[in-house]
Amino acid sequence: MTAFRFQLTGKDGAARRGELHTAHGVVQTPAFMPVGTAATVKAMTPDDVLATGAEIILANTYHLMLRPTAERIARLGGLHRFMHWSRPILTDSGGYQVMSLSALRTIDDDGVTFRSHLDGSAHRMTPERSIEIQTLLGSTITMVLDECPPYPVSVEIAADAMRRSMRWAERSRAAWPPREGYGQFGIVQGGVFPELRAESAAALRAIGFEGYAIGGLAVGEDMETMLSMVATTTPLLPQDQPRYLMGVGKPDQIVGAVLRGVDMFDCVLPTRSGRTGQAFTRHGPLNMRNAKYVEDQNPLDSDCRCRACSQFSRAYVAHLVRSGEILGAMLLTCHNVTFYQDVMAELRTAIQRGDATAWAEQFFARYKGSTP
Repeated sequence: MTAFRFQLTGKDGAARRGELHTAHGVVQTPAFMPVGTAATVKAMTPDDVLATGAEIILANTYHLMLRPTAERIARLGGLHRFMHWSRPILTDSGGYQVMSLSALRTIDDDGVTFRSHLDGSAHRMTPERSIEIQTLLGSTITMVLDECPPYPVSVEIAADAMRRSMRWAERSRAAWPPREGYGQFGIVQGGVFPELRAESAAALRAIGFEGYAIGGLAVGEDMETMLSMVATTTPLLPQDQPRYLMGVGKPDQIVGAVLRGVDMFDCVLPTRSGRTGQAFTRHGPLNMRNAKYVEDQNPLDSDCRCRACSQFSRAYVAHLVRSGEILGAMLLTCHNVTFYQDVMAELRTAIQRGDATAWAEQFFARYKGSTP
């Protein structure tokens, strides 16, 4: 059995190139994890996901605990077998969905009582229960339960939520059963307050985890503030362990965060955009509902290797989207996930060459985004 370990293979400024070794294979970092909320990356088969270059995906504890339930997945052989994905799977703790999807919830020091967004049934989520669910799923990487306060929020509320999250992190660690090749990540909280982020990072390092996540960002703050918090937090985390920025995000945000020392990312944006007619390209996003594409015979992105770009025109994809055809969502999702994976691969190469900043400047200029 492979030990769970992170190996740095290159650095360029704060940007890092590495390998994450797990029981389910090696992940090259920086890495983007497609989101498979309900044990599926929407509109893609597992083989399609693998063909994009993705080496790890994220699944959602909250949704899977409600349907089909973690206990059922365990009886069926675990999440990897259930969804036919043999590579690593990271599961979030369910805390963010409890906070954002459940209108009826009560938070106390022990955990959260909430009602399902599906049928209104009552549930209790504690650090111990979150870890139990993720263990039943067979997650390669388990996340601690945390509280993610909304934005904007006062320093007092942010401090209370962060310190509760640190107490929950300690309980999550005690509840997690160590296994060879598996890991658990702590989550740094503290809103947009550097002193709280520092306190949180110190508390997590004292507990000790296989990796560390930066949570509570990309919840409404501007990009400059988000990247400032990333730059503040990454130096506070161990050099020899992976760093994961949760829920981020847009391609330019990811590139900016890699330059500030982040190794792992996830976001629903490439798949959700694929279902709503948006294509990410090296020259910025395209709205395929726009009439200007209905006779455009160019591919979505002339530099892309995906099936949509190699076989079909913008005109055809626009037709599918405007007609509400399922194939439109499938092709755009495949393209978007491929684009994200290609951006990560190019970043890894640039870091290894030692010209990550120059590569990023060219990327920002082409993408028409603001250079962070």
